[in-house]
Amino acid sequence: MIDNLSAEEWTKLLAAAEEAVREAAAAEVMPRFRQLGEHEIDVKTGPHDLVTVADRLAEERLTAALPALLPGSVVVGEEAVSADPGVLAALEGTAPVWIVDPVDGTRQFVRGDPGFSTLVTLAHRGESLASWTYAPASDRMAVAVRGGGARLDGRPLRCGPAVPGEPLEIATSHPDFTSLEEDRAFARLVVDGVVPRPCGSAGLEYLHVAQGRLGAVAFGWENPWDHAAGLLLVAEAGGFDATVSGEPFRLAGGNALPFTAARDERTARRVLELMRGSDLPFREDQGGR
Repeated sequence: MIDNLSAEEWTKLLAAAEEAVREAAAAEVMPRFRQLGEHEIDVKTGPHDLVTVADRLAEERLTAALPALLPGSVVVGEEAVSADPGVLAALEGTAPVWIVDPVDGTRQFVRGDPGFSTLVTLAHRGESLASWTYAPASDRMAVAVRGGGARLDGRPLRCGPAVPGEPLEIATSHPDFTSLEEDRAFARLVVDGVVPRPCGSAGLEYLHVAQGRLGAVAFGWENPWDHAAGLLLVAEAGGFDATVSGEPFRLAGGNALPFTAARDERTARRVLELMRGSDLPFREDQGGR
């Protein structure tokens, strides 16, 4: 099992997983980019929640490939959970879990916009161990390893501190997907010196934070396939995350929402302070990752 892997076996596993992500995107996603027919696009929960044949086939390929790399591991994929919410229970089990979002930013993918990604995270007992954030349209691969840092195309990633005097740009949950309570929290971000905007692909927004191109993200939903890869990426690039209650984000759910991931702790605390209201609890003695 994963606890008994040698350093050499761990390195080989990381490389093999990266190759599996690349292969799934190359085989199932990119051949359909800007080539989708209407019959290859379906609606899930509403008009803004789309799924395509590329999502389904890429997840199927990864679901076959990833457990073969690590016997005893299982997959929690976005489309599998859509079909059977009980799949999520694996996040609270003892087996290693591959958390998969085959096409993060499906709306962008459907529009022919290159701002989509394929996200995979390897987690065990609620802790993310490694993640892959792949932007296939630009062939950029960001990899994070717990305790081992974050890299983009092999080069180290560091969020870096905020530049004094520059406005704080925050990518927030798209209003198509927010509740009234979340809208109220995000509305509190509209203050001098802060520039909130709707997010695109969550995976790519996390990458922008890790690159130091974006100050923070703030989200009101907790689907693990959207956040696991990016949260580890930002953490390993020197960033900080916490929910509005001040606790770290839990992959298995039940989080106090919204939450933020930011380039540094000071920025994260500022975002949380703005989003909090008298109806949103916060414990000063608890911190994020």
